[in-house]
Amino acid sequence: MYGLTRQEMATLKKLNTPEKIQRFVDEDLAYNKEKDGETCRSPRRVLRDMTGHCFEGGLLAVAALRVHGHPPLVVDLEADPRKDDDHILAVFKQQGGWGAIGKSNYAGLRFREPVYRTIRELVMSYFEHYYNLKGEKTLRRYSQPLNLSRFDKRGWMTAEEDLWDLNDYLLTIRHWPLLTSRMEHSLSRVDRRLYEAGKLGMVF
Repeated sequence: MYGLTRQEMATLKKLNTPEKIQRFVDEDLAYNKEKDGETCRSPRRVLRDMTGHCFEGGLLAVAALRVHGHPPLVVDLEADPRKDDDHILAVFKQQGGWGAIGKSNYAGLRFREPVYRTIRELVMSYFEHYYNLKGEKTLRRYSQPLNLSRFDKRGWMTAEEDLWDLNDYLLTIRHWPLLTSRMEHSLSRVDRRLYEAGKLGMVF
């Protein structure tokens, strides 16, 4: 039960496919704009408030995947720190392919079908959709999957306090670059149609 209550477990058990998890994260969780201060809440608190941002929605998706037999894996997407924020993905593997679930204010940073052969290939599918409000493409590095079972003693699925230590740990693990410096300096801005499409449904 991972310390979850019967009600919490029942909610997660209903989300028995990655598509259902993504739909729940998209449609049932309000986007947390942190108007009362920054938060880093556990899946239990996200379910209680039915609110979550990228990190919190990602952890909830990982918890749901775990309930259905997947290892609890996250991948950290690292942006240019001068221009944008990082993003996390709940990743899973089916029939030899990697897929992902994400909670984001940008439409293109969410679900990916499990058709990618490697984590890098999966991450690159987010590149053109990872941009800031100036239209700059900002994705720069990614981590290999981190198994959150290493934080089970911490009670990451049910903690009442913010999980800043887990967040900070993600920043310390090795990240691989996606671009050479020449590539980075020659990037164009995202085109207008993709820019507008990515903001569809954005919460301000």
